[in-house]
Amino acid sequence: MYARTLLTASLAALLAAGSPGLLSAQEIADTIYSGGIILTINDLAPRAEAVAVAGGRILAVGTLAELEALRGEATESFDLAGRTMLPGFVDSHGHVVLGGIQALSANMLAPPDGDVSDIASLQQGLRDWMEDNREAVERINLIVGFGYDNAQLAELRHPTRDDLDAVSSEIPIVIVHQSGHLGVANSAALAAAGITAESENPPGGVIRRGEDGAPNGVLEEYAFFYALAPLMGNLGPDGFTLFAKAGAEMWARFGYTTGQEGRSSPGNVEALKAVDAAGELPIDVVAYPDIIEARDFIGETTSMDYDGHVRVGGAKLTIDGSPQGFTALRDRPYYDPVGEYEPGYKGYPAVEMEQVLEAVDWAYANDIQILTHANGEGASDMLLAAIREATETHQPEDARPVLIHGQFLRLDQVDALKELEVFPSLFPMHTFYWGDWHRDHTVGPVNGDNISPTGWVTDRGMMFGTHHDAPVALPDSMRILDATVTRRTRSGDILGPDQRVDVMTALKAMTIWPAWQHFEEADKGSIEVGKLADFVVLSDDPTAVDPDTLSDLRVMTTIKEDVVIYAADESGPGFGGSFPAEADLAPGYDLLHGLEEAVE
Repeated sequence: MYARTLLTASLAALLAAGSPGLLSAQEIADTIYSGGIILTINDLAPRAEAVAVAGGRILAVGTLAELEALRGEATESFDLAGRTMLPGFVDSHGHVVLGGIQALSANMLAPPDGDVSDIASLQQGLRDWMEDNREAVERINLIVGFGYDNAQLAELRHPTRDDLDAVSSEIPIVIVHQSGHLGVANSAALAAAGITAESENPPGGVIRRGEDGAPNGVLEEYAFFYALAPLMGNLGPDGFTLFAKAGAEMWARFGYTTGQEGRSSPGNVEALKAVDAAGELPIDVVAYPDIIEARDFIGETTSMDYDGHVRVGGAKLTIDGSPQGFTALRDRPYYDPVGEYEPGYKGYPAVEMEQVLEAVDWAYANDIQILTHANGEGASDMLLAAIREATETHQPEDARPVLIHGQFLRLDQVDALKELEVFPSLFPMHTFYWGDWHRDHTVGPVNGDNISPTGWVTDRGMMFGTHHDAPVALPDSMRILDATVTRRTRSGDILGPDQRVDVMTALKAMTIWPAWQHFEEADKGSIEVGKLADFVVLSDDPTAVDPDTLSDLRVMTTIKEDVVIYAADESGPGFGGSFPAEADLAPGYDLLHGLEEAVE
């Protein structure tokens, strides 16, 4: 902070002197950005006319006339061409490596992000993808589809092993639910994973069965995670390196200059580092490995400093599952769940209370930041009790624990979050993708209005983050912005008008507040002197357009430390000289062809 203050004072003195001849080589700008709207996300100076950058950091912010004093013979001009520049988006929660799988697998998403609307179109999507990748499928012996949602299928049910066997009963097929907490395997994949009629449910997971007691292919939570591991293991470390690269590139496409690798693993961290070492990681990525499975690794590697573009920021704990999949732990029965559930069904925890208490205590005792997935009210009760106990025991100065999702929070729980200084990373995109489903089936019309309660936290003066949780959804920054401001569902309903926030608040939840969440507010999240030159250029000013058109805004350019890493029109320089075209980063982009060399 002292260095930033000194730099600001020094620069102000030089500008006041008004003499370019007084500037040293370090005070000549590499680039001056101007020619459009600049939203700084700095309340003291919310708009600017120009930004000067040197050495990848912001040298000055002000009028173009003032910043001309910083121009030298080699200074480049970046013309915004009437568009709007903001600080680069900071990912409040996502899964960069798993997002790479989404980017490179068969697209099972429903409209508007895909074409799957029923079981038949899902099957056809798999057949088409298999045909397009036939040679690679035969080599790797695996078909992966990503993003199906039973709530959006005409049949309102999960596909089964029989549905996938109709595509192929010989090649293992795994399709991943859009929540990432469920999946379906065909007979060949179940056999490869060793799941039979005699298999018992693992702790924190469910193997769904048919009337004959045999697995029907649908696997929940840890049953799915354990089955997926051996199938994906054939891809090897090079395969996960490909996923990491593809995920980071997709994040950049949507304006993110900092991504998150939530619920990570040592292998995923190493994959990210390998991509970075090859000069192919365009963004910063903060990883949070699973605290149950990788505690020693977390303790050894957590750091506030980046190793290139990668750092381990702390630990991730997962308490429950998916609200739309009815696996989140509520404090009351689900409203009208679709499927075969016992009366009074409330979901279930992925871990026991003893594990939650022990994990949170370990994190606090070792000064490790902990991010916790808790969707249902019951899961949030478990988290808040553990944080309260750990806070009383260890009295941390600045722990910054993070609640991930908090879909079904009660008002008293929001008050407890504020009291315990827990940062809520909320998921308002659910109001678009699953708002109608929550209103009609998970929590009902009354409580449905209060999912992802951004209005409640804003009223209490709290900072919060908003996220996409990709690959649950695409890391679509403009969809996040739109959902946070409008809360409009797929059907056009406004889910919880009192929970809506203004555009500037929503932008802070994508920039400066998640930068604070990651302990990086001194370097990121706003356009201020001394911070990194991480920018995103949008097609229009989000504070000036009709809020109902926010999702139509486009990310035109993403800039990381004064280097263009994505250009939507493909005319600007790309990362590494040849950034992939926008169409090549859509889901369904040829996973197995990209993995051929990785498994040879």
